[in-house]
Amino acid sequence: MTAHPRAEVEEVVSRYCDVRRRIDAGELPWSSLAQFFTDDCVYIDPAWGRVEGIAEVSVFFEDSMRGLEDWEFPIEFSAVDGDNVVVKWLQILPGARPDGTRYQQSGSSTMVYAGDGKFRYQEDLLNMVHVLDDLRASGWRPGAGFASPPAAPNRDFSRPA
Repeated sequence: MTAHPRAEVEEVVSRYCDVRRRIDAGELPWSSLAQFFTDDCVYIDPAWGRVEGIAEVSVFFEDSMRGLEDWEFPIEFSAVDGDNVVVKWLQILPGARPDGTRYQQSGSSTMVYAGDGKFRYQEDLLNMVHVLDDLRASGWRPGAGFASPPAAPNRDFSRPA
């Protein structure tokens, strides 16, 4: 399969990152990202596991982020290699350590562009041990409506055919 034109992929990544920034600023809901995914998309989350199909992914965006409204997810950079995209971001918890530094973790999203302004796959990578350590140390407690990830998520991270 031939990759889509680089300018096309870069333009979509730019729009995606802009929507992510607007979500982080509280201007848009997380479900606003659904516009960037195909109907048969696959989304892999380190805590929630594999989520398939745009309807399920849209619900996942809202469910997984409810109660985390005071967290920040700034984007550091993005990179494009053919139809493969990496978006590097931080996950920053509210509050700070006694020395004033923030509780934060490094994360990245690996995505596969499908054309027509949409991605068919996204896999988020995040060190969950680091997240859990910071949650304990910070004393953070979930906000209203927080939904816990499934007890036994689907860990299949394979890309769709």
